[in-house]
Amino acid sequence: MKFVLTGGGTGGHAYPSVAVAERLRERADVELFYYGTPRGPERAVAEAEGFEYRAVRAAPVRSRSPWRIARGAIQLALGYRESLRWLDRDAPQAVFATGGYAAAPVGRAARNRGIPLLLFLPDVRPGWAVRALQRQATKVACSVDGSLEFLAAEKATVTGYPVRRQFAEAEREEGARRFGLDPAVTTLLVTGGSQGAHRINVAIAEALEALLDQAQVIHIAGRDEEAWLAREREQLSFWRQQRYQLRAYTEEMAWAMAASDLAVTRAGASILGELPAAGLPAIVIPGDFSDQYANATFLAAAGAAVVVGGDELDHLEGAITRLLGDDEERAAMREAMGRIARPHAARELADTLLELAA
Repeated sequence: MKFVLTGGGTGGHAYPSVAVAERLRERADVELFYYGTPRGPERAVAEAEGFEYRAVRAAPVRSRSPWRIARGAIQLALGYRESLRWLDRDAPQAVFATGGYAAAPVGRAARNRGIPLLLFLPDVRPGWAVRALQRQATKVACSVDGSLEFLAAEKATVTGYPVRRQFAEAEREEGARRFGLDPAVTTLLVTGGSQGAHRINVAIAEALEALLDQAQVIHIAGRDEEAWLAREREQLSFWRQQRYQLRAYTEEMAWAMAASDLAVTRAGASILGELPAAGLPAIVIPGDFSDQYANATFLAAAGAAVVVGGDELDHLEGAITRLLGDDEERAAMREAMGRIARPHAARELADTLLELAA
């Protein structure tokens, strides 16, 4: 059986497809194709998983610049034609789309060719691509109950956010070993998502000595951020350097989370699945997008996270040190995260795809 996976703009759009692909491979002899942008971060993720990659042009159309809107519309039109050609060549039985602008031309082309489309909303609130595609989708799935008000009731179901198998396998001791840390010592994880987050990294760098006095730190900084942070690390005393594990990027996020007691993270869609799967309390910092704010407030309302606004980063160090020092509050947040977790989401989505393809 052949399936197309699509969605892009960030690595966070690709990881749900990876999780679903793992379950598809368990259940059937499948051939998997990933349709994404030529140079998007989803390409590295897809190729690492062994998917056949098909480059499809796409660009966002959200902008205050009329020129950028026009350029985005042209790219989407070209991507639609490319998607039609690839679909004719690959002849999949179904398409799984996870949103992001890369999914828009592919989903539209699937509808044109009469190929069943399973659309997944990873965030609490749908972005423009999901809003546009839900009319064309055969079925729609979402991460949380709060998303249902934005979706067509006759098509929508709540599955939860699918996470990769590594989240069921990762343990604290092995996670600490992989990152060269002591599992008995309190550990802080800092990540800005697949593309990093400069302002968060600056705030952490300014507080680094004080944080390292209190905890070990795993810092997933982003590929464009690693070099200057490595120079900051060199200025630390030797024992602090040993407690500070800096990475540009990691494919072992499950083990990083398993080794940690608290996370500082952006509020991209993956936090709705990966943090609950790991049972990891978090300080979440929404980006300048309504979808991230909705994700952050969802976790905060559940008692699983604390929200620090992007314009409040001068308060970040205080929030971190307070939570690192409060075992009871972190334990309560960990329990709240566990209540959100839906460990069978990937299996449910894979089963739905197989039903659509039958």
